[in-house]
Amino acid sequence: MSIGIILHEPEQPGNAGAIGRTCLCMGASLHLIRPLGFMTSDRFLKRAGLDYWPRLNPTEYDNYEEFLTAHPGARVWFLTTKAHQTISDVEYRDGDFLMFGKESAGIPEELLAPHPEMCVRIPMAEGERSLNLAASCAIALYEAERQLGYKDLVRTGELHRLHFS
Repeated sequence: MSIGIILHEPEQPGNAGAIGRTCLCMGASLHLIRPLGFMTSDRFLKRAGLDYWPRLNPTEYDNYEEFLTAHPGARVWFLTTKAHQTISDVEYRDGDFLMFGKESAGIPEELLAPHPEMCVRIPMAEGERSLNLAASCAIALYEAERQLGYKDLVRTGELHRLHFS
């Protein structure tokens, strides 16, 4: 198990491709909730995901309820600029999910309102609206994995050892 990423109605294939690449590199699963603003065969998605996308095998759902049915008891953190707590204020567990909304509108209010304690935000300068979706996903995923000790990831220096003369 590890952290899962949920993209709720993503609109930009480039963001989805970059997020897919991040998920694969981090050992995270990717879950896409329709409607998608692109075809999963989209050339922009493939360009951003490079050769990672075919190995990712994302799961698609018609709606959030279908996701919940497939993952009963799932603990979902909602990433939103409307949250009072930040991504580092909460404690993540193995198997948690991080949900991100579409680029133009974020996560719908009807999904956020029943779960204010599960809403988190990424700190940023006052007056700024939001970060890029792919950047936000990477920031939040790395924070969750940091808290879990990067348990299934190669640590710096283990993969490649530098040799100085």
